[in-house]
Amino acid sequence: MSSPQALTQILERPDVWRGDALACAPLPGVPTGFAGLDAELPGGGWPRGGLIELLPARTGVGELALLLPALARISSDELAWLVCVAPPYSLYAPALEAGGVALARLLVASAPGRDAAWACERALGADGVGAVLAWLPEASVTALRRLQLAAEASRTLLFVFRPVSCAGQSSPAPLRLALEGEGERLIVRLLKRRGGARSAPLPIAIHRPFHSSRPLGLRHALASPASAAPAARSFSSPATA
Repeated sequence: MSSPQALTQILERPDVWRGDALACAPLPGVPTGFAGLDAELPGGGWPRGGLIELLPARTGVGELALLLPALARISSDELAWLVCVAPPYSLYAPALEAGGVALARLLVASAPGRDAAWACERALGADGVGAVLAWLPEASVTALRRLQLAAEASRTLLFVFRPVSCAGQSSPAPLRLALEGEGERLIVRLLKRRGGARSAPLPIAIHRPFHSSRPLGLRHALASPASAAPAARSFSSPATA
């Protein structure tokens, strides 16, 4: 039988967590910019080296506004690269810049279909990349598992956007958040995290860099139509290289 000291040492390992407490993160988390959310996440922020799955109720509910403080910190303070893979619209540079993102550190990969997961893996393995954002609505469990393993091997943040209809599906992501709301209010539901479950939704007041009299979607708040000028440099997928 293990001694109390040995059991304590096992429980202190970052890959082991109790069901009634948040896990000890192997790396300090990147502050989300929202104190209430930081308090609910292992490591006190967005966890590096793991897949973070975001499931918005609809495109433009505020998913990018939720990430802006962390993306600004990574690109402006840490001077690391941000890589966006297969965004549904061309990213709107003025809104990103108003949110503190260093556009000179932003790369966009227009990778269709299966090439999107390939582009994510390449980005995770590249030096100097601080965060990868990917829109993978039809990603398989196998593809997500590969991305989780690639994220674990790096110190990079990996955010994967999928429809909220995927919430009932199994996923290797250690952190899954469902998002809904309108305007300046976002409701976050922690579907999965390393630690005790949280059944109550978490309301968050988000700041959108630009305002509109219409409900703000991705097209209005943080993206422009595909015909607009690109917000940053881009690189091609293997099919188009």
